[in-house]
Order: sequence, then structure tokens, then C-alpha cells
Amino acid sequence: MGSLNVNRNVSDAFYRYKMPRLMAKVEGKGNGIKTVIVNMAEVAKAIGRPATYPTKFFGCELGAQTQFDFKHDRFIVNGAHDAGKLQDLLDGFIRKYVLCPECDNPETELMISTRKGTIHQGCKACGYYGSLESNHKLNAYILKNPPNLNPAAQGSSLTEGKRNKRSKKNGGENGEGGRSSSPEDNNSELIVEAPEKLAEDDGNDNWAVDVSEAAVRARMQDLTDGAKGLTIDEDTDKTEKERMDIFYNKVQKARDSGLISDSVTIKEIVAEAERLEVKSKATLVLAELLFDDKIHLQLKKHRVLFLRFCHEDQKAQRYLLGGIEQVIGLHKSSLLPKVSAILKLFYDADILEESILLDWASKISKKYVSKELSQEIHNYANQFITWLREAEEEEESGDDSDDEVEIEYNDRVHTSTLKAKPVPQVAVKSNADDNEDDVDIDAI
Repeated sequence: MGSLNVNRNVSDAFYRYKMPRLMAKVEGKGNGIKTVIVNMAEVAKAIGRPATYPTKFFGCELGAQTQFDFKHDRFIVNGAHDAGKLQDLLDGFIRKYVLCPECDNPETELMISTRKGTIHQGCKACGYYGSLESNHKLNAYILKNPPNLNPAAQGSSLTEGKRNKRSKKNGGENGEGGRSSSPEDNNSELIVEAPEKLAEDDGNDNWAVDVSEAAVRARMQDLTDGAKGLTIDEDTDKTEKERMDIFYNKVQKARDSGLISDSVTIKEIVAEAERLEVKSKATLVLAELLFDDKIHLQLKKHRVLFLRFCHEDQKAQRYLLGGIEQVIGLHKSSLLPKVSAILKLFYDADILEESILLDWASKISKKYVSKELSQEIHNYANQFITWLREAEEEEESGDDSDDEVEIEYNDRVHTSTLKAKPVPQVAVKSNADDNEDDVDIDAI
């Protein structure tokens, strides 16, 4: 089988940090095909991390589900995967979660703060201590499954050694193999993992039992407190369509409750979009649920919410324009003639930027509505777009022709001469309502 350097970028044959070469075995066929990483427990012990971490990392990178059988040391990734490919992915895991960012030494530990939601890394070789630099999806799993025990010790169930001791003392009262039927032991077997060696060190049975019970209690508390967090981890593994559906239901519920304009609810909606990693695309959902033929009134009501999504996010603004097109298509008879006024409302509310509107106007797209309807919308928007372009050109020409302001001081007579720049006079026509008169700045 042979061994490899933990840091495979190091070619030194005498490099002291070694790990076994990853061994993978493909089992099953059809939809049930899976890859069993035969020696994951040994590899995990060599790199000083729980075996679940690299296995889960493989699942995230490959878009596959993972399974853990701690009793038989079976760590499974669904699908057929080559051992060489998994070895390369393991290198990525080691770079992100094992090697010290300062000295590239693998003698590091992960320190988890579940309350603060932070992961820190400490190096025993150089003394480095700092936040984990990686923002990988695996972080959410690590926060919910912290390495409560020595991460270098990885393998069978934590309570297996404890059960063996009980079976010897009680003469096998708990059934075959001394298996305990208590819920606490069953849960710990499924979740918390460590080798039998832990219970045998120094022959101190009481010490092993105390550590096991403390670890199980801490783990059960994490499961209770982090039930919601485990759901979050599952949601982020879903497809984009499924995550958009979850966000849709969240906004719909807030809208129906009448609390969607509340500041607390707005923060919750933004946080949900960020959690589901759909923040930019969320404006499509918001437009669908919050706008109808009264869009000019609804925009004023929901302006703050849209600003939270669109401010300095051009991608979100483009998706919002697509959502506006869809709303206009649903209420074509009443909204189509008012397209210019609608776009100006969004522009005046600082939700849509000038550059985004001009870019949108430069091309006809059938991504959100039919090409024919998109052409009609652009035709009706032409009045506003023309005004926008002219205003931009006047602003640029005004910047070039403005006289400089010069102030001259005479210390003897305490007088000053001011050359003031001329004030450009611009007439702006408002399209917010077809019946409104033209607004002339000279008349103000």
C-alpha cells in the first residue's frame, strides 16, 4: 500500500509526517453504487482529524451523500469514485483544515466555539493561533460536530470499550456482546467516535468512563441546541431550485402575516437568503410575491427590503428587472403603458442603478418573458431611457465646461473677489404620472 507525505508538496523522502495511501472500494451497482473508503480511520488518525471530516468534505466536493458506520469503520461516499481522485481531494482538505498557514506543519488542532459559531486553528510547532481561513461548506458540519476528543484517535464507537467492561462485570446482562440497550449508548454509538484504545490506556477504567460520559453528554446537548443548525446544513446541500422554494415559503409566510415590513422580519428574510446562498436571485421571488398592478404603492412600502438586497449588488438588480418584467406581463393592460414611470420610481428610490438600467435597455432578452413582450416593454421604457441618457450626457458636458471657482484674498484691505461658476438650467420631465405637467427648474 505504501505511505505518502501528509503535505504532498514536500518531496523529501525523510519527511516525518506520513499517512497511508487512500484505498477505495466500489460496491453495488445502478442507483445503489457507492464507494467505501477502506482505510479512512487510519488516514484520519495520521492527519489528526476525525474521519467524518474528510469524508464529509468529499461529499461536498463531489455533490454526493455520505454515510458513516463507526462500528465497522466504514466511511462511504455515494457513487463510483476513483481512489486517485479522492486522494487529490484529500490534499485539498489537508491544505484547508490541517496544515498551518504559517509554517505548513500538520501539527495543528481545531478549536470550536459552537456559541460564537467560530473555528480557530492552533499550531503546536510554531505557536500560530487564528481563525480558520477556509469558508467551505464543511465548516457548518464541523460546528455542529466538534472534535470533543483527541482528533488523532478515530475509529470505532466511543462507548464500545465501556460496554466491554460492563459485559465483563455484569456477565453479559445486556445481551450479546454486552451491548447496552439504553438510549444514551445507542445515540453515542451513532454519533461520537473514538477507538477502543482510549478505554485501555494506562489501565484506568474510571478515567475512560468519565471521559466517555462527559463526551456523550456534551454531544447530546449539542444535538439539542443545534437541531436547527443541522437543518441548515442539510438545506445548503440541496439544489438551487429547492433552496429558492424554501426562501419563497419564508417570504410568503411573512407577507401573509403582515409583518414583512417590520425591521426584524426584514433582517430574518435577508439572513435566510444568505443562509440558503440565494441572496442575489432572491429579488425574483420578492418581485413575484410583493408586486401586482399597484406596484407604485407597494414599492414605497417595501423599499427598505429591496435596498437590503440590491444595494451595491448589480446581480440582484438584474434579477429584479427580470422580476419586474414578469409582473408587467401578468398585469399587461394596466402596467405596460406605465413602464417608464415604474422604472423611474425604482431609479429614484436608489434600488436600480443607472448603469444597470442602460445595460438592460441595450438588449432584448427572452429569459423572463417572451421576446415579443420584452420588446414591447423596452419600447414603452424608451422615454425614460432616453431621459436617462440625456441626463448623463448633460452631466458629463457640464463637468467639462464648468468654470473653476477662484477666491482671491487681499490682506491689506480685507476684501475678496469671487468668480462664481454659472448655474446650468435643465428642464426635467417627470414620467411618474401621465397627467402631470412638465417640471421646469426655472419656475421653482
